[in-house]
Formats: sequence, C-alpha cells, structure tokens
Amino acid sequence: MATLKDFRDERLRKLQDLKSLGIDSYPADSHRTHNLSEIITNFNGLEGKVATVVGRIVGIRKFGKLAFIVIKDFSGQIQLFLRSDLVAGVDATNNQIGIAQLPLLDTGDFVEAVGSVIKSKTGEISIEVTKLRLLAKALRPMPSVIEGFTNKEERMRRRYVDMNVNPDVRDRFVRRSKFWQATRDFLNQHEFVEINVPVLEHTTGGADANPFVTHMDALDQDFYLRISHELPLKRLIGAGFEKVYDIGPRFRNESFSDEHLPEHVAMEWYWAYSNWQDGMKFMEEMYKYVLQKTFGTLRFKLNNKAIDMEKTWEVWDYASVIKDKYGIDVYNSSLDEVKQALISHKLEVKQTENRARCIDKLWKNIRKDVDGPIWLINTPKFISPLAKSNPNDEQSVQRFQPIIAGSELGNGFSELNDPLEQLARFKEQQGMRESGDKEAMMLDIDFIEMLEYGMPPACGWGYSERVFWVFEGVTAREGVPFPQLRTEIDSTTREIYSDVNLL
Repeated sequence: MATLKDFRDERLRKLQDLKSLGIDSYPADSHRTHNLSEIITNFNGLEGKVATVVGRIVGIRKFGKLAFIVIKDFSGQIQLFLRSDLVAGVDATNNQIGIAQLPLLDTGDFVEAVGSVIKSKTGEISIEVTKLRLLAKALRPMPSVIEGFTNKEERMRRRYVDMNVNPDVRDRFVRRSKFWQATRDFLNQHEFVEINVPVLEHTTGGADANPFVTHMDALDQDFYLRISHELPLKRLIGAGFEKVYDIGPRFRNESFSDEHLPEHVAMEWYWAYSNWQDGMKFMEEMYKYVLQKTFGTLRFKLNNKAIDMEKTWEVWDYASVIKDKYGIDVYNSSLDEVKQALISHKLEVKQTENRARCIDKLWKNIRKDVDGPIWLINTPKFISPLAKSNPNDEQSVQRFQPIIAGSELGNGFSELNDPLEQLARFKEQQGMRESGDKEAMMLDIDFIEMLEYGMPPACGWGYSERVFWVFEGVTAREGVPFPQLRTEIDSTTREIYSDVNLL
C-alpha cells in the first residue's frame, strides 16, 4: 500500500518534470474574472462568454483526447472541459500547460483556466478550456485520498486539511465571522466606539482567573496577558467616553473543557449613565440581532433543550434559587454547611475551597439543567467584586447573567464607581489570593486612582465566543479554527525532513 511519502515522492518527480519544461509551478500572478458560484448562478447571462476561473483540483478524468477537471474555490465548484483540439499547448513563457501535460497534475493542485461558459452534453455547467495554467503544485494529497480524515486530534492539528475535506467545518468559521461582525454592527449602530485596549498588563483583573505571565525585555518587567477587557475600558469611561467596546482575545491559564479554552475571543462594552436594567433590555435585543444574522433563526435545539430566543425571558433570584434547591442561605451559612451540600450532591470539594467558590459550584450544578433564556440576578457581593450593590440589599449586587442551554452566556452589572468600596473589595480579593486562591482578583491601585478622579454611573457587559459555540452546537475546541494542542511531529514528517533539526 502506498504511503504518504510515496505519494509525495511521485509528486516531487512531477514537479521536476514541470521544471524541465520551463514551467514555474508557483507563479505569483493569476487573473480570475469570475468566482465559480457566479458562473453557476448567472449561467444564463454568461453562457458563451469567456471567463477566467481559478481553484483547487478535486478530480481529474482523462479519456483520450478529452479530459474533465473539477475545481473548487471558496464559493463553490465547477467542471473544466478540455478538448485536445481547443486547449493551447505548453507555453513556458506564459506558464501554460497543454492537455498532454495533464498527467503532471494531481488533486490538490491549483490551476487557472480560460474558456467559454457552456453546458456539457449531460447538462452540467462547465468551462470549455482554451488555456490552462498551473498556479501551485501540491506535494501532499488530501488525506481522503489515502484513508479519510476523521481522527479528531489529526483534524485539529491540520485544520487547513480538515476544512478542505469537511466543508461544514469551514462553513462553521464563516458563521463565527458573522457572529463577531453582527456583534460589531449592533454596537456601532448604537453609537458605541470600538477602542482596542492592551493585551499586556502590569496588573490584570476583571475576572476570576489565573493569568499567563510573560516578560517584556524592553522594560525588564513581567507582564500579564489580560484575562478581561474590563478595567482598561472602564478607565475610558473615566476619561470621558460614554459608550465603548473592544473585541479581541483574552487569556486564562486554566484547563480545557467543552466550554472553556485558555485563549478565546471576547467582547466587552461599557455604557455611561446607564444601569443593569438598561443593560438587560439592550442585551435581549442584541442577542436577537446577532443570532438572527449568524444563524438565520431564533429557535434552536441545543443539548436536547428547545431554546426560543423570541420568548419573554424569565428572571431568577440567585439566593432564592440556592435556597430552594439546597436549603442553603448563601449569606448566613458556614463553609462547612456549604461543603456538606456539595458532598451531598456528589460535587467536588477541594481542601482550599472558600465559601464563594463552593456556593458558585452549587449554582453551576443548577445551571446545567436550565433551558432558558433566563436572567440570573441579585448575585451575592462576595461573588461579584466589581459590581454595584443593590440599594435595598447591601449583600447582593446589580448583576445580570443570561442562562441559556445550561450555560452562562455573558455577564453584566451596574459598575462599582465608589473608590473606597472598590478598594475594600479588592483587599478582600487580595486576601483570598494570599490564602491560595490563584483566580481571585489582584489589587489594581491604578484603577482605584482612576475612580478617585471620578467615573460616572455605568453599565458593563461582556460575552465570549462561548455564545457562538453553544448555539453552533460544538465544543470549545471544535469552535475555533486552531485550538492549542501539545506539540507533536509525526514519524512521516520526521522521515521526510530528516535533514532538518526538528525538536
């Protein structure tokens, strides 16, 4: 049975044959006039006209003086029809090959074809080729030629192959792009200003997460990769902006799961002179807009849950939900009582657990069974160190979180702008860090200084691409084009590049 190396060696031989003919197998220019879907959809207007098309070869058949090549570009695929009496011969000056050189082509190669738009005798829309150029010679065949391409880890290691062999994977990332474009469009339409904030920070905050650390040689100082966009964007609110947002990567040094990746794309917006209730109304409309633009529907079947994003959202009170499910008073219970509730429901309990983490685990156990959409409100203050307190209940904060298909798909609250209260909460978080909680927030004294200069009341909101993953119905790793994996070089590649020092 032929191996990958055998296929590659044969293609290298063909590459050398092309070179001996004076053909440049990797020219810099191409001259497309139409993409392939244009020709298919506008056949009546283009029939008989000359078009120049480009694409990757997905199939070649040759029958004496006739040949058929199927090519695809990003928009679709089409058949090239070649007759020996119509196709120009080899012309190295123009990098042209004739029908006699077709054996030097393989599936995976990129070509350019000039010819008339026709229908074949079988009724298939085709290009009747008069000139054929090679644009790029592929040295490796797509895995489907050898053995298919279904192994999950291999697919993720070579996503560029995965998207060629499995078009639905490629289409997923078109939808992912639409998701972020719709997010940006909605915010821009509502007069938010997009401002990119730093990825490298002296002190990182805005979320409960363990950060990545790097070193900047120019300043000879360690920096953190941001875990959130929050604190820099709120500095902009303090600077006088009234509606700001940023979309970009954030980094959390945590384990992989179906809902979490250490690196992922997120968006946060901040809106001066608004509160959490304004934010809830705004986000209900934003979800509808973004999901409709991305998926063309507001009704989904996710994890055996029927989700209707057009219905009225329920509102759940955090403390009431915990009390009803576990009999635990989130404000007046001991750590031991909360741990016992975790044990009773067969949930993990670590030695270093604190009340905040334990109560959050109790909530997550409820959350996994929620269809939604619902708003979870009145979160305890000790779980939300950056949110403004409820005026009628100092123990809870003005926070709102959407629960859909068993996941928290965003986070928003009335922003805390009292510098003294913020400092006190930072100190509490700092104490948790010193007690071993690596995910507790750092004390950011520069942010306190900004608040002392004054920041108006504001609402803030953030969501990550987890929203897309959930509605797309895929895991986190399937939901990004190039997920992080442990470095690995296979034996075939090591053999092929035996003269290269591969670590």
